[in-house]
Amino acid sequence: MKFKLALAFLSCIIIMSAKAQRIDPDVEKVKGGVLTIQPIMHASFVLSYKDRMIYVDPTGGADSYKGLAAPSMIIITDIHGDHLDPKTIEAINTADATFVVPQAVADKLPATMDKQKIVILKNGAKTKQLGIKIKAIAMYNLPEAADAMHTKGRGNGYVLTIGKKNVYISGDTEDIPEMRDLKNIDFAFVCMNLPYTMDVKQAAQGVLAFKPKVIFPYHYRGQDTNAFKSLVNAGNKSLEVRLRNWYPTAK
Repeated sequence: MKFKLALAFLSCIIIMSAKAQRIDPDVEKVKGGVLTIQPIMHASFVLSYKDRMIYVDPTGGADSYKGLAAPSMIIITDIHGDHLDPKTIEAINTADATFVVPQAVADKLPATMDKQKIVILKNGAKTKQLGIKIKAIAMYNLPEAADAMHTKGRGNGYVLTIGKKNVYISGDTEDIPEMRDLKNIDFAFVCMNLPYTMDVKQAAQGVLAFKPKVIFPYHYRGQDTNAFKSLVNAGNKSLEVRLRNWYPTAK
């Protein structure tokens, strides 16, 4: 009995430690409830709405998700290790999770995975999962080249419609026409990370073109997000840029 109590106490300490390293989530009122936005690290975050837990590009091992409910959906943008981490996928509880991925990611998922749980989307394709509308958006480097780190058609950005709000996840991209042409985006997760995606100035120019109501810079290691916010607000004061710490363990 004492052993069981000690084990339970230790588990609580571990979960509390994980939560202590994790920054506070943003909580937004949406139709039918609230949307919770929980940054994890770099390109990884969790969206929760009602009883649905949406893990985006889960990486960092199971410890990164301690204290969070198991995913009901996992969305993956691309094949690189900061977006697709098979070890993390195998470590977390995916028993009830649907995967929404591009073909290149599906080809690299664990062979033991139930293929019926995998929804494959090409750029421009749409699906509806767990009552959430999802559209795959192109993501790629400019100028287009066969040897680019992110070639057109391989990976997906996404627009999710959750509680009548549109959430854009850029994935690894530059300010491509497909991003600039987006309409009615309420929350946008926009990357900026040289030499893989775009710099702060380019990201700001892209955001000013499609005018999302709220912008979360993410995937920004090494970039000056304060400069990004200044550029965006200089161009359009009505756009809200929210700076969050996506690197909580960085020294």
